[in-house]
Amino acid sequence: MNAHSIAHHFEELEDPRVDRTQRHPLINIIVIGLCAVICGADFFTEMEEFGEDKRDWLSKFIDLEHGIPSHDTFNAVFARLKPQVFEKCLLSWITSLVEWTEGEVIAVDGKTLRGSYDKGDSKAAVHMVSAFAVANSLSLASVVTDEKSNEITAIPKLLDLLDVSGSLVTIDALGCQKKIAEKIVDEDGDYVLAVKDNQPKLHQAIRDYFSKYLETDFADVDCRTHQTFDVGHGREEDRYYYLAKVPTDFAPQNDWPHIKAIGMAVNVTRRERKETMGVRYYIASRYLSGKRFANAVRGHWGIENLGHWQLDVSFGEDDLRLRKGHAPQNMSVLMRTALSLLKNEQTNTRGIKSKRKKAGWNTAYLEKVLFA
Repeated sequence: MNAHSIAHHFEELEDPRVDRTQRHPLINIIVIGLCAVICGADFFTEMEEFGEDKRDWLSKFIDLEHGIPSHDTFNAVFARLKPQVFEKCLLSWITSLVEWTEGEVIAVDGKTLRGSYDKGDSKAAVHMVSAFAVANSLSLASVVTDEKSNEITAIPKLLDLLDVSGSLVTIDALGCQKKIAEKIVDEDGDYVLAVKDNQPKLHQAIRDYFSKYLETDFADVDCRTHQTFDVGHGREEDRYYYLAKVPTDFAPQNDWPHIKAIGMAVNVTRRERKETMGVRYYIASRYLSGKRFANAVRGHWGIENLGHWQLDVSFGEDDLRLRKGHAPQNMSVLMRTALSLLKNEQTNTRGIKSKRKKAGWNTAYLEKVLFA
């Protein structure tokens, strides 16, 4: 891997600096910034310090004739780079290093960057809607919204950035909208959408169906099932998944013509002799196997919970106090890319936080994270 092969993926990214005679090439700033974040950097001052400490190693891949950019340079550039183009270029690089999974599950979910809230300037916290390739652990694209309620309008814009053909798109209940469902199918994708009370007729019809046929164990109806059992962290969890072919008398199908199946996921948790149960409902544009339906539901849950948890705990995303220009979004893009790379490095079975430390200590391992 050399500077030319890396820079090739960033040809579409416009250098935001007006003076094109800047001493430090844009690709240097990006490569040093990403490597620094992988190794634990949270601030632009730490990017500069990382660059100085790893200068000899970095010079294997990029031209450092003019030295390491200052923290002010990192700050200025990442505050002005266009986040969507930046993320697209990073993804081009990362996907050139991994083998894409056929029929990938793409999970769409939102997250608020709490540290971007600026009370002094009355600036609301940045809320991002992102798409993740579950099996490949890759952040695919992100769109910024003003508020969480605007996810409904942001999701179609996000889908415009993706190629969902042949993929299975999962979205939580807020994104269970007719136009969103139609857009996914029109682009040759399939969906599994969570259903809650924001679609009351649809939600009630699915509940009524499963309440009726659970009593007879789905005798004389088409229904596929899957069950898992997990033990860990002081609890036991039974998960039951049911996906039924849409019945001919399913009233909401007139409004949702692409629905081919309706689903239910039941989660029974036992901890310290106490048992709790949660039930969630879904619609799907394809009559999947019980296992594939379960994997789609679990995969989305993993992004919604573990993915966000790792960004907050292992990367401290919520504690970042970046408010200038596009800096919050671009740092989030760097963190999600770093998380994807660290997850895809399989020789080390330790947690993400430990992997970040090892990458900082051992450049041979950092190369595995970047290029393996």
